[in-house]
Amino acid sequence: MTTVLLVDDDPQLLRALRITLTAHGYDVRTAADAAGALRECALRPDLVVLDLGLPDADGVDVIAEVRRAGTVPIVVLSARLDSADKVRALDAGADDYVTKPFGTDEFLARVRAAVRRSARRPSGEPPVLAASFTADLVAKKIHRDGGEVHLTPTEWGLLEALVRAGGEVVSAHDLLVAVWGPAYTDATHYLRVYLAQLRRKLEPDPARPRHLLTEPGRGYRFRP
Repeated sequence: MTTVLLVDDDPQLLRALRITLTAHGYDVRTAADAAGALRECALRPDLVVLDLGLPDADGVDVIAEVRRAGTVPIVVLSARLDSADKVRALDAGADDYVTKPFGTDEFLARVRAAVRRSARRPSGEPPVLAASFTADLVAKKIHRDGGEVHLTPTEWGLLEALVRAGGEVVSAHDLLVAVWGPAYTDATHYLRVYLAQLRRKLEPDPARPRHLLTEPGRGYRFRP
């Protein structure tokens, strides 16, 4: 059973989401503040659903702390509509950002997509050897310059979609469907944010990428 940690200081919303997720077969844990969230994250949930407006800390700081400890998917639920808040949360390591108020069907779809992206692939594949890094898509590990580089589940999903294309150009539409799902075909800003993050982590010179290439008017391509 998939375990979801809900973090929100609104008891009514927390109760409603817990009922909804439990009814759909999820094992649900809850926390009302950052301290409780970090304690629960030590128990390794499969997904974290997090509000940014917590009473004892900024949710972005919680995202960064959780991300330092592992790659559990994080879906943000927030009333903050400013794009700067969204970028801060995504840059800190969140995998998705849902603004309040939201529909139950949309929320459940986002949860399913986040869990799906974090699923492990079958074993037996050799690592991908690029000029600047080595990527083990099965173990979900990247080594660069003698150390390990940590990627979020969404960053892994995007990198894997490009790598598995075998050097062919992948359109923005196909990437969005593969990584986020068919409901996200217009969310091209997701690609810009996550490709920028991947380039900062993997490229020797992010401003002049040699591995994660943009093909103007066509899409994106991976070059070892």
